[in-house]
Amino acid sequence: MTSDEFLATCWTTAGDTSPDQEDQRSPLSLRERAEAAGDAGFTGFGLLYADLVEAEREYGLAGIRSLFADNGLSHIELELLTHWWDDGPRRTASDAARGGLLRAAEALGARTLKIGPDVADEPWDLDVWAKEFAALAAQADGVGARLGIEFLPWTNLKTVHDGLRLVEAAGHPAGGLIIDVWHTERARTPPADLADVPGSRIVGVELNDADSQVVGTLFEDTVRRRRLCGEGSFDLPGIIGALRKTGWRGPWGVEILSDAHRVLPVREAAAAAYRTAADAVGVSAAGSGLSTP
Repeated sequence: MTSDEFLATCWTTAGDTSPDQEDQRSPLSLRERAEAAGDAGFTGFGLLYADLVEAEREYGLAGIRSLFADNGLSHIELELLTHWWDDGPRRTASDAARGGLLRAAEALGARTLKIGPDVADEPWDLDVWAKEFAALAAQADGVGARLGIEFLPWTNLKTVHDGLRLVEAAGHPAGGLIIDVWHTERARTPPADLADVPGSRIVGVELNDADSQVVGTLFEDTVRRRRLCGEGSFDLPGIIGALRKTGWRGPWGVEILSDAHRVLPVREAAAAAYRTAADAVGVSAAGSGLSTP
């Protein structure tokens, strides 16, 4: 094992739910999930907005913060804001979620607010998006968080290069990228390209694995067939080594989404996600000459 820290992203402990369901709320209590993550070894925790709303109703924001602290979860990530660039009814709904996420980020001392691109891949204007991104990054900065956008290979931001183009155009220092290795691998981005990303523009990293062949659409494959780190085809040592070259030192997010993972008892799911990710990062650290305990 390494001395690195790890963050259980929202889906890793969510249980039997997924992004392809209309109701994405976890069937598990936040207490069950936080205790499972903390006991597994995670020091970070991701929470979906729909689950945040439910948890605030049950525990209050002060209660959520105490629950995280009691389980050693100091790196908090909130997600996922969409349609932040839009107008009309979708923007109205997005702004309501934005307000809730920002308020919670401040109360919980969250480190990251995660947002998404346009999954419909409609025509878009870089200047408009950059202006909106910069404004949102300033709001995140105002509550002590950083803003991270996750590029996805079926959206308008398909690659790390597309994502970097946006955040550089926006220019706000609190804005950057969430680099999920599933998306870089499916976009056929070589690890060497990741090593060239400015470290100041990396807000978060997410580790996982997958088979070499995509089954179904990219979206279906990403939500139903991810594998634990080291159990698929990804060059995780090479990818992790490249990200270390940027200066990234964690916490390393672990995002496991699969039909097999989500039906496991949450403690078993969290333990497997932590163990395999820590092994992958430890192999990379040993290979690079970095110290391990």
